[in-house]
Amino acid sequence: MKNPLIEKWAKALVGYSVEVRPGQNVVIMGQTAAEDLLVACAKEVIAAGAHPIIWPQVEGVAPYLLTHGSDEQLQWLSPFETYARTEADVMINIRAETNTRRMNEVDPTRQRLYTSARNELSATYMQRAADGELDWTLTLYPTDAYAQDADMDTAAFTDFCMKAMKLDQDDPVAAWQELHDDQQRLIDWLDGKSEIRLTSPDTDLTVNVAGRTWVNSDGRRNFPSGEIFTGPVETSANGHIRFSFPVVTGGRRIEDIRLKFEDGKVVDATASKNEEYLITTLDTDAGARYLGEFAFGTNFGIQTFIGNILFDEKIGGTVHMALGRGYPETGSHNVSAIHWDMICDLREGGEITVDGELFQKDGTFVI
Repeated sequence: MKNPLIEKWAKALVGYSVEVRPGQNVVIMGQTAAEDLLVACAKEVIAAGAHPIIWPQVEGVAPYLLTHGSDEQLQWLSPFETYARTEADVMINIRAETNTRRMNEVDPTRQRLYTSARNELSATYMQRAADGELDWTLTLYPTDAYAQDADMDTAAFTDFCMKAMKLDQDDPVAAWQELHDDQQRLIDWLDGKSEIRLTSPDTDLTVNVAGRTWVNSDGRRNFPSGEIFTGPVETSANGHIRFSFPVVTGGRRIEDIRLKFEDGKVVDATASKNEEYLITTLDTDAGARYLGEFAFGTNFGIQTFIGNILFDEKIGGTVHMALGRGYPETGSHNVSAIHWDMICDLREGGEITVDGELFQKDGTFVI
C-alpha cells in the first residue's frame, strides 16, 4: 500500500535536496528500518532517469567489528564506502537506528583508530562535495530508539520530524525556499564582517571569520536544515564556552562540555559525564582541537532538544561549532578525521556581537 507521506518525502529528497539528473549513479544508504523510504527514493531515482544503488546498513556489525576486529580489519576500507565517497555522483543517507547506544561499550581508542583510517577518504568526500562533483543529503527516519532519546512517544516524535522537515505543508520545497531567503538576509549582513563574540552564562568566546564564506543550509545537504555556517580562521578562537546541550555521539552522551581556547586551540576541556571520551576524541589528531565550523541555528520550527545533532544544531536561537575538519567551500583549512558538533543555547541570557554591533540577543536576530 502506498504511503503518501513517504512518497512526498522521497520526492523532496530526490527532486530538491539533491536534484537527481538522468544518468547519475545514486547511492541510497541507510539502516533497514527505513526500507520503505529507501525503496521510495529508489523509485524516484529511476523516474528521474538515474541509477539507484541501494546500500542497506545492518545494525550490530559495526560494534562487533570495533570490539573484536584486528587493527588491520578496523583500518580496512570496504569498496562500498570507497565508491560512495570517491566515485558516486549522488549520495542519499537515511539514518534509521533502532538502538542508538550500540557503541556504548566500545573502547574509544578503537573508534579513534577506525575514524583515523578514514581521514583521507573523508577529505576526498568533502572536497568532491565542495567542487560540485558529489551531491549529498542526510535525513533521519523516525524509529522507537530516536523517540526514546527525545523522551517522546513514537507517534509524537514522527509528527515532530515531519513538521521539522516541512513535510506537513502542501509544498515543502516552497517552504524551504522561503527559509533560504530569510537566511540569505543574514548572510548578506554578515558578508565582509570579521569578529564574532559570544557571551552568556559561563561563556565568553571570540572567533574571526574574515575572508571566509557563509553557506546557506536550506534543506539540501541536511533534511531538515536551517542554519548558516562558515569555517572560522583556524587560530582565532579565544576564550571559554560551555555547551548547553549534551553531545550524543558514538553511542555515548557527553554532558556539560566546557572548553577553553587559546589562539584557536582547545587547551582545556572538561565534561561532567564521559570526560575521558571527550579527551580521547580531542587527541584524535592535530586538527581535532581546532574549530572547523561556526554556525547559527535558524530553524525556529525546531525548539526542542531531542539528542540528535541533525535536528538539535538547527534549533533557532542556538549556535553550534564543530571541532575538527572544516568544509572547504567555507574557506576552512582545518584537517582532521573528526567533525564533532557542539551546541550552545543562547535563548536565555545570550548575546552575540559582530564587529561590535549587536547581532543576536536571547536567541533572536536583531538586525
